[in-house]
Amino acid sequence: MRLNKYISHNTTYSRREADRLIQEGRVKVNGKVVREPFYDVQKDDEVYIGSKKVTEDNLFTVIVYNKPKGELVTKKDPRGRRTIYDTLPAKFRHFIPVGRLDFATEGLLLLTDSPKVAHTLMNSSLERIYKVKIRGSITKEMIKAMEEGLELEDATAGGHEKSKVKSMTFAPFYAYQIIKNDEKYSKLKIAIGEGKNREIRRFFAHFGREVVDLKRLEYGGITLSALPTGKTRYLTRKEYDDLKKFLKEQNAKGNTKIRS
Repeated sequence: MRLNKYISHNTTYSRREADRLIQEGRVKVNGKVVREPFYDVQKDDEVYIGSKKVTEDNLFTVIVYNKPKGELVTKKDPRGRRTIYDTLPAKFRHFIPVGRLDFATEGLLLLTDSPKVAHTLMNSSLERIYKVKIRGSITKEMIKAMEEGLELEDATAGGHEKSKVKSMTFAPFYAYQIIKNDEKYSKLKIAIGEGKNREIRRFFAHFGREVVDLKRLEYGGITLSALPTGKTRYLTRKEYDDLKKFLKEQNAKGNTKIRS
């Protein structure tokens, strides 16, 4: 990990403040002053700012990727279709996706180098916010199901043809906003707390509505912001702090063994 990033992740200093400390000669690695922000900190290196040792408080990295349509969230595709790893920079090729977005879905995808973090986030009820465009109008029955939940013995409509998932229970949506309701096309913003197999497409398909556009905007308070399609970014300091707080809470409940 780069020295400036190492400091910003494990202290209250920002990346810019870490750069200044390094350039001023106030940072030592293994007893020697290092003035290069891009110095590569190794696992056993000891980093000091003045007389204070920087202890590793963050044992994982999480990035945001703005996934475009037409990419699979998988390492390899037997049919030779494009995957997210064809676009991601080489340094992130070993990162694990937090859940999946299907081939036709775009938007926010979190990836991490920690399997435990990925597992915890995937199995959490953190809020996921999506922008949805469907073919057809929004009915009273759909609104009732969004508010009260839905249980289907046959939820195959909207699912992948090879999916083994047949039945599905849909929890009430955390929130929904109808942006446009029209006989031809309707638009909504929805917030849910699960990430089941093609859950949103299956939900609307039950009411005879095809999802023609689906974009994830947010996951657990982490947003796309102005991130361009096909690009990545690191979490902000606040996003890391909020995430570590969440993981500590999960650890206290016995749901994870992550130390942060």
